[in-house]
Amino acid sequence: MAPSEAHVFEQPHHLGPARRARTLERFRTEEFDLLVIGAGVTGAGCALDAASRGLSVAMVEQRDIAAGTSSRSSKLIHGGLRYLEQLNFRLVKEALRERSLLIKRLAPHLVRPIRFLYPLQHRVWERLYVGAGIFLYDLLASLGGNPLPRHRHLTRKGAKAEIPSLNEKTLVGGIQYSDAQVDDARHTLAVARTAAAHGVAIASSMRVTGLLRDDGGRVTGVQAQCLETGERFEIAARHVINSTGVWTDAIEIMAGNLQVDVTASKGIHLVIPKDRIEAQSGMIIRTPTSVLFLIPWGEHWLIGTTDTKWNLDLSHPAASAGDIEYLLSQINTVLVKPLTADDVEGVYAGLRPLLTGESDATSKLSREHGVWHTAPGLTTVAGGKYTTYRVMAEDTVDAAVKDLGGRIPKSVTADLPLIGADGYQVEWNRRSALAAESGLSEGQIERLLGRHGSLISEILALVEQRPELAAPLPGSNEYILAEAYYATVAEGALHLDDVLTRRTRISVETWDRGVAAGDAVAPLMAEVLGWDNATIDRELAHYRARVEAERESQTKTDDHTADAARLGAPDVRMMGK
Repeated sequence: MAPSEAHVFEQPHHLGPARRARTLERFRTEEFDLLVIGAGVTGAGCALDAASRGLSVAMVEQRDIAAGTSSRSSKLIHGGLRYLEQLNFRLVKEALRERSLLIKRLAPHLVRPIRFLYPLQHRVWERLYVGAGIFLYDLLASLGGNPLPRHRHLTRKGAKAEIPSLNEKTLVGGIQYSDAQVDDARHTLAVARTAAAHGVAIASSMRVTGLLRDDGGRVTGVQAQCLETGERFEIAARHVINSTGVWTDAIEIMAGNLQVDVTASKGIHLVIPKDRIEAQSGMIIRTPTSVLFLIPWGEHWLIGTTDTKWNLDLSHPAASAGDIEYLLSQINTVLVKPLTADDVEGVYAGLRPLLTGESDATSKLSREHGVWHTAPGLTTVAGGKYTTYRVMAEDTVDAAVKDLGGRIPKSVTADLPLIGADGYQVEWNRRSALAAESGLSEGQIERLLGRHGSLISEILALVEQRPELAAPLPGSNEYILAEAYYATVAEGALHLDDVLTRRTRISVETWDRGVAAGDAVAPLMAEVLGWDNATIDRELAHYRARVEAERESQTKTDDHTADAARLGAPDVRMMGK
């Protein structure tokens, strides 16, 4: 099947097949100022920061954009209340400043306000203690121009009105405060596509296999292999940035200088249908080791997270039955009607890269980032919080460019909106008109705006050209077929898993984990990528095997057996395991 020519448009921010072909040619012929390894949010942030300073930049990723930690977080943009309790005021203040920037300027289409209720179970002392912490949280936020409502104290009746599902027997009142939420995978994708719009050469399915060095031992680029074709590349760069998260040590070992131990901490989240919990607000509660969030997520709730050591497979961390039971037991301490495993429609697990600290408990290891020179020509960044990705990227590029010589401008990303941000408010104000013009419902338009911002015009252009693409994805009314097609044309999706797991979240938002949607999406991807029927069948078979392996892993009682079950479905990328 030949690739479709009906792409309607090709823009500088598009990551379609034609752009990939040009990128691979650049890899064969160019020397870049900077080459970034890893397309998580920090790596994408580094690429954007460097390119917006006028540098030539390449970025390679062994799997998909945001395939690791950056698509499996709690999906919060926040300062972190528990870091206040650890007296880490600098980290909280920095994160709250970034939260304000994202809401007001950088990504208002992707980052939105959310309210959390802290239910009080003890009289007087708990209200004073928690209230003082949340007051300080708001105070620190105000130093960065906080756009969100301040906290408020609630009586037992007031707390129950916000979350009717709370168990009154242990409830004495509540405190409600504001934070923000993001679809992490789509935000990371927006950072990467904004970088592409500024000239960054981006290739996913590109595994680094070694480092290039000159006669003096300086790193001068990377050896890499395309996991789609098997082709090998030597990509030249004046400086390399290692932004690989939990894979940090692997690149340092290639450099022969393992400087900092990066610990992987597993966090899992449950996805629950909205009707299982009656609430107008999110919720945060204490657990024996950390905190637990109940987070509104479209027609669902997210419940998470855990925080435990993980030293097994890094690509596909597995959630065990023990993890699921733990989260259910903790949330059930405050609910009048307990949840069971039968209420869980989706589960996802991710790994946080933490810099080893003084405690064996991963919940107490450092969430602050570190930047260091691993070897001449190679800078490494690791640790940190999703919320502060932009600061991490700025610090990393500042360190890297000292090696390049010349006068290189300072970072401008604090004033650089991501794609889809400019014009978003105008399109939001026109949502009724857009619905009438397109034939979609106003609710569909609002959801599209929340994922694509002002780039909704590109989705609607597809619908106008091909009205059948206005149909919802099978199994979910939250996405339309045009988004799956667009993911392949413009958002760099190379495999069915990329669309169902990261461009959309249907893999955890439906009871069948997206299997029915896959049957509709694969033929659309085939039009763009030139798949034949055998390739379509292979993609569908892989996706179904992945779903079954994940379901099987979630029946196992411990990490080792869950990991073994999950590895029953290998990575779809040609050379991967």
